Amino acid sequence: MKKLQYNSPVILTFFFASLFVLALDAITGGASTLAAFCVYRSPVSPLFFVRLFGHVLGHSGIQHFLGNMTLLLVLGPPLEEKYGSQTLLVGIAFTAVTSGILQCILFPNAALLGASGIVFMLIMLSSLAGMKSGQVPLTLLLVAALYLGDQVYSILFVRDNVANFMHIVGGACGTAFGFAVAKPRR
Repeated sequence: MKKLQYNSPVILTFFFASLFVLALDAITGGASTLAAFCVYRSPVSPLFFVRLFGHVLGHSGIQHFLGNMTLLLVLGPPLEEKYGSQTLLVGIAFTAVTSGILQCILFPNAALLGASGIVFMLIMLSSLAGMKSGQVPLTLLLVAALYLGDQVYSILFVRDNVANFMHIVGGACGTAFGFAVAKPRR
């Protein structure tokens, strides 16, 4: 009989933590998410620093959760295998804090929650796979053009509650992080 393997500790823990936060949100009528799992500018609060990291675990509902987690579970494990658990965790934390701080500075009257920035960080990081020393992968440029084009279009012409600017921030974090930690092939 085959055993289950916890093959991607960072990604699987992120998934299960997000699932727990979603359940907690339902149980508390959204109070837990507002308190600890979405980031917004607030008076000095000890929970601000929890929210700065925790906002990536909160989701506005099951559809938001499923959309983010499907991509996270597809993209994350190969990247965790390639870069290592600790390195990927640093990338997730870097993206969470960067997007959280920018949200508070640029959009002080709005809250941010969800793993979309992390997912877009993973998308851009995966487009760097197979990078050779001294070269920029064409996949990176194509993904960036398609992704940025879609996000800019959405910012200009689509009115919804999606934080498209923070998606761009997540993609930029993934690109910067990818170049910083990439082990290019020769």
